Amino acid sequence: MLTIDPHPLLEAAAFTTTFPAPLGEIQVPASVRALLTPGAAAPLSADEAVRSAVRDLLRHGGYKPTGRGKPSSEYLVRAVAEGALGSINAAVDTCNAVSLHSGLPISVIDLDRATPPLRLGIARPGEKYVFNASGQEIDLGGLLCLFDAEGPSANGVKDAQRTKTHAGTRRTLSVLWGTRALAGRAREAAAWYRNLLEEAGATTDVVAE
Repeated sequence: MLTIDPHPLLEAAAFTTTFPAPLGEIQVPASVRALLTPGAAAPLSADEAVRSAVRDLLRHGGYKPTGRGKPSSEYLVRAVAEGALGSINAAVDTCNAVSLHSGLPISVIDLDRATPPLRLGIARPGEKYVFNASGQEIDLGGLLCLFDAEGPSANGVKDAQRTKTHAGTRRTLSVLWGTRALAGRAREAAAWYRNLLEEAGATTDVVAE
């Protein structure tokens, strides 16, 4: 269900999740909420080498991963430290917890809002999408993205508004934007991520590793 364009650095992991009820009816597990607090213990931890490798991955196609365009995993570190990261739902909170501790940006989309075929590749110059309810856009040129039949829908910086999860979401696709410079890290993070979701009653299926 997912094809990956040739890329010298990308080592992605991806899986689908089916939740036992709509996300609006599922309580975020206390174990996940705990992972989103300063100093929380976790199986993985990030450092400067991870941060640098992730930026190199996103930079490869010509994108500049700095300022407001930095990897989402870096945003999480600051938001958690400042106590500014609010809970969204079980899917997004679990994604954020794994991204925070692994140092890898992760995308999670509502699978039923995406139109197959799905593909990972680099966006062309001029491609954009709206990434929040206010209608703000991100310039995607040169950035690794998840594409569906309608165009780019997610990446390691900001995911598209049109395929984001919501209270009625039952099925999601998660993409971990790993790099060969951190061999095996995306697979390890995905295994932990899936375990957290399955402990909460969801079922998962690997689509790329």
